[in-house]
Amino acid sequence: MASRRSPARLVIALSVAAVLAVFLVYVALAGGGTPDIQPSQLKNRSGDVVLTGRVVDGTVRETADGVRFRLSDIEGTASVLVVYRDSPPGQFKEGRDLSVRGRLTRAGVFRGEPGTMITKCPSKYESKKSKES
Repeated sequence: MASRRSPARLVIALSVAAVLAVFLVYVALAGGGTPDIQPSQLKNRSGDVVLTGRVVDGTVRETADGVRFRLSDIEGTASVLVVYRDSPPGQFKEGRDLSVRGRLTRAGVFRGEPGTMITKCPSKYESKKSKES
């Protein structure tokens, strides 16, 4: 007579295989993130990117469906016109650092995806000594 094996071994083996498969899918998807760049690195880029920089003073123009402004590198070496067709966050203003996801058009204008703009509060990143001066 042949001995009958317990189906528990099969269930455990299939469970381990399923967990490993889910882990591999997660690693594959999480590894393909969107590049985070500044305006000086935007030239000749295609596809979606997260553009990070500082809103240039005197360039913010509200439109019927959003806002237009220039975004420069944090060091101010290069800038690009950004069109964002959504309401900007409450912290949005000239001189503020921000990130927005989108893509560069053939005309050299960066089109931000609605709902992707994130502003950064500069005082949050200053040291306590520079705040007290």
